[in-house]
Amino acid sequence: MRFNAKDMALLAKRPSGCFDKEGKLKICRVVGNEKLLELRERWCRLKGNLLFLMKNKSSEASEVVILERCWIVEFRSKTDVSIVLKFQSGEPDLYLEAASKPDCESWAVALGEANSEHLQNKIQQLRRLIMEIKEERSSDEARQFLPSSQVDSLGEPQFTSIQRISNEPKLEFSLACKDLVAATRDRKLNTFIQVSVVHPAEHILTRYSSTEIVEGTRDPLFLTGVTFPPEYPIYEETKIKLTVYDVKDKSQDTVRTSVLPDNKEPRADVGRSFLGCTSFRVGDLVKSKEQQLTLTLRTSDGGKTVGTIEVNLVKMGELEDGETDHVTTDAQDQKCALVRECTATEGISGKDNLPSLNAVLKNPVCKLYRFPTSDNKWMRIREQMAETTLSFHVPKELINLHIKEDMRRNQELKDLGELAPHWDNMRKSVIAHCDQMLSMYQDTLAELGKHTGSSFKSSCSKGEKTLEFIPINLHLQRMHVHSPRLKDALYDVITVGAPAAHFQGFKNGGLRKLLSKFEAERRNTGYQCIYYSPENTAKAKEVLSNINHLQPLISSHADLLLNSASQHSPDSLKNSLKMLSEKTELFVHAFKDQLVRSALLALYTARPGCVLKKPAVPRNSAEEGGDLQHHQDHPSQIKRQDSIPHHSEYDEEEWDRVWANVGKSLNCVIAMVDRLLEKDSISNVKEGESDSSAADSKVLHTGGDWYEQLYPLVITLKDCMGEVVTRAKQSMAFVLLQELACGLPQCLMLTLRRDIVFSQALAGLVCGFIIKLHTGLHDQGFLQQLHTVGLLVQYEGLLSTYSEEAGMLEDMAVGISDLQKVMFKVIEAKSEDFLPIITGRREHYIIEVQLPAKMFELLPQEIKEGKLLRMYPVLFNVGINEQQTLAERFGDTTLQENINQENLQLLKEYYKLFTEKMPPDCLPHFQEQNDLKGLLENLHQNIQTKKRKNVEIMWLAATICRKLNGVRFTCCKSAKDRTSMSVTLEQCSILRDEHQLHKDFFIRALDCMRSRQTQGALNESDDPETGCLTDNKPTSRHFYPVALLLVSSHLLVVWLILSLALLLAKYQ
Repeated sequence: MRFNAKDMALLAKRPSGCFDKEGKLKICRVVGNEKLLELRERWCRLKGNLLFLMKNKSSEASEVVILERCWIVEFRSKTDVSIVLKFQSGEPDLYLEAASKPDCESWAVALGEANSEHLQNKIQQLRRLIMEIKEERSSDEARQFLPSSQVDSLGEPQFTSIQRISNEPKLEFSLACKDLVAATRDRKLNTFIQVSVVHPAEHILTRYSSTEIVEGTRDPLFLTGVTFPPEYPIYEETKIKLTVYDVKDKSQDTVRTSVLPDNKEPRADVGRSFLGCTSFRVGDLVKSKEQQLTLTLRTSDGGKTVGTIEVNLVKMGELEDGETDHVTTDAQDQKCALVRECTATEGISGKDNLPSLNAVLKNPVCKLYRFPTSDNKWMRIREQMAETTLSFHVPKELINLHIKEDMRRNQELKDLGELAPHWDNMRKSVIAHCDQMLSMYQDTLAELGKHTGSSFKSSCSKGEKTLEFIPINLHLQRMHVHSPRLKDALYDVITVGAPAAHFQGFKNGGLRKLLSKFEAERRNTGYQCIYYSPENTAKAKEVLSNINHLQPLISSHADLLLNSASQHSPDSLKNSLKMLSEKTELFVHAFKDQLVRSALLALYTARPGCVLKKPAVPRNSAEEGGDLQHHQDHPSQIKRQDSIPHHSEYDEEEWDRVWANVGKSLNCVIAMVDRLLEKDSISNVKEGESDSSAADSKVLHTGGDWYEQLYPLVITLKDCMGEVVTRAKQSMAFVLLQELACGLPQCLMLTLRRDIVFSQALAGLVCGFIIKLHTGLHDQGFLQQLHTVGLLVQYEGLLSTYSEEAGMLEDMAVGISDLQKVMFKVIEAKSEDFLPIITGRREHYIIEVQLPAKMFELLPQEIKEGKLLRMYPVLFNVGINEQQTLAERFGDTTLQENINQENLQLLKEYYKLFTEKMPPDCLPHFQEQNDLKGLLENLHQNIQTKKRKNVEIMWLAATICRKLNGVRFTCCKSAKDRTSMSVTLEQCSILRDEHQLHKDFFIRALDCMRSRQTQGALNESDDPETGCLTDNKPTSRHFYPVALLLVSSHLLVVWLILSLALLLAKYQ
């Protein structure tokens, strides 16, 4: 930049009042993280966009910094008093350090406003303010001349709104250019259109969106359309400006297709040149007969014509007529067919689904494509991606259940009563650790309650402790295919980051390895506590759960029985007795397990004084057999308690007597009810011969007799049940005490890790089930399959078996396996809140899905009556990235092979159950091209074959899942790069195999669905979720193309050493 040095020197020496800000700052230049010079104190004066640097207040300026094309980096810590000026030109950064934090903040504000861009924003604000003042004045003037009756009706400026269907975009149109004029005849144009909006109330030009770049043609058919969401303030009076640019070097240009909230103009790149512009009113397009406008492109001075633009109004749901023969040669050279974006929910299953779906889905983003079929017809594809509110709702509900369960367990441990010193100290230690974990769960729930903002967790936040229960990038990816000769079809894929405990890390592996190691260590800790197998501890939790569930029910049914007796109602008495008998039989059956008997014996030996009437552990007893396996394996644990003083005797048969008393009490109640009903039937015969008054007195007298005769028997039943509950609760709590004491604190940490992984997996499962239920609500075959067999849930994993991702895969495998313990129940919604309700405990959860009354009536009777619906989750994983190459050549892929083989057996079991219980005609007709049995055999062969990166496993598993009406999941580390590539490839393959996509258009369709990546729509530093760098980008730059290095083993060894050195240097 040229300037007069003398004038600049005079400007720097002007009086203090002439400057915007001045003061002392310590300054130096910085390149990267290294300072070029030591900090030097300078007197700084700011005038406009000029920053003068002087040695002191009276000296001449030694340097002038022009504050253009730069930005301010302010450090937000309370103690930091420095800011950094960064320049787009690549000059060294300018480091400024103030004397205090307030001074630093004031300098940051002043420097941030000292540029022409800020001045332009101020001018625009002033213009807007002037327009508002003018409108207010004109409105006031109009009111002076209007009658008083019309003054009240005059408010804000009235504009004509665009009438569209609810939840549909207000306006959508596609663009195409013809006969564009290039600067030189031989040049092929690479063009795109920038769309700007002029709001009628503000008269300000706002950049809205851009199309993609179409290369090598003067008649470009643009693939990206323009859409205005339902909430966008667009009217018939709104003007839209279209500006066409020619990009000389596409690699140097970046086009954003998203809506920009600010009013910034695009970058003035050297490789971009202006061709022409035009504008039109929205009303002209909407009201045109052909719903099409042909506009002339002119240069900026309005003189020269450089081509035309065709604007076509697009209405969703209207299928295009005609053949595809009219596609020109230039258009065929382009990469894909028409695509547009919108932000509206697609109510494919009917309008009744919208309220409940809107409660689950949020911020949907849609695209529309049209591709030619093999018979030269157009098919239209709508692709929708949506967030879900369940990302936070399900984890919060789950954590709340964990808190209640842990509080109940802690209370049960406290209620164990008096224990010997050894066991009492163990109990105190366990309760102390459990209270710490309980406090952590409560803190996490409180932090999640404060969360505001997006309804999903981005990959940048996967390491945050407060969000560790939240799934990563949980989204619905839906493809709706509408073709002229085939039925409409929906294909849903739930995309989510692999359920894993990222905050806890994977240094020691994942859950699969940690649980196996922990169980092996527990077996060797018999000297501290009694060992119970995982099956026995799970049984103890089930018994406690049954007690807490059945005891209140039995008490309520007993009270209903007495109420029926007092009312002398034979029918009500029979029904109440039936319910009481059923629940009591379940209650008694819950304690048949030998675990309760053996746990009571173990608890007795832990009391301060005990003596055994019989041998403590009959090792060779044929009665107990395998039910006392844990005592037979570790008999010495009980014998060690002989050092405790013996003050009483223990009768092993006492539990049998207490337990049997419940059944005897119930039999007495049944016998008494039968006797009363028999007497009542005899008295009814005699009542016909007596007068009515005598009959009334007889009824009252007999009713009192019923209640008086049943009351003591019911009280006895309740007392017996209370005795059983007290002993059973204490014995089962003692079993849980052993489980916790044998592995403190590892046991609680593993429980926490498992809860975290399960929470992430469950959120995705609930989302997938609700979406699948809404989609198949009118499919009677699917609904029959749902309550007869259950729902298949297939997870496609793309994780490698190398380094940290191996630990993630271990976490994911356990989390998905735990989903087998989840049952679903569909209920009718009683309010406008359609979010699911979660009940149960660890290892047994019931998810209650709420449906509106109209949708609930469509369900089969079995589901409406509350039948529990089972889930069958399966996981197939194939690593596909460069780290998997290292694992296959130098590592171990046994983990992946074992997971695939185990889940293949689960899939075969589901298929066997399906074929036994379901008719063959329940499968979708358009998917009956291949035999399911043949697909399973092919999948089995591919899993057994030791083939590297065998992606055929993924395709076969996905195809089987779709044919069995299952729910599809695709997962990688963050549900971004690998997941998006897999989903788009799957969608195009479906269009080719199921909907006759023209074979020559497969690659073009794939490029179209991946256009945001292949056309450079995002900068390298832009994350699609939050705008920050993903955490796996820095490390990936050390992994050079492996395919080239594998040519020579020596080069590969050198490469591994260098990469390891770079990684160690980075993290040190």
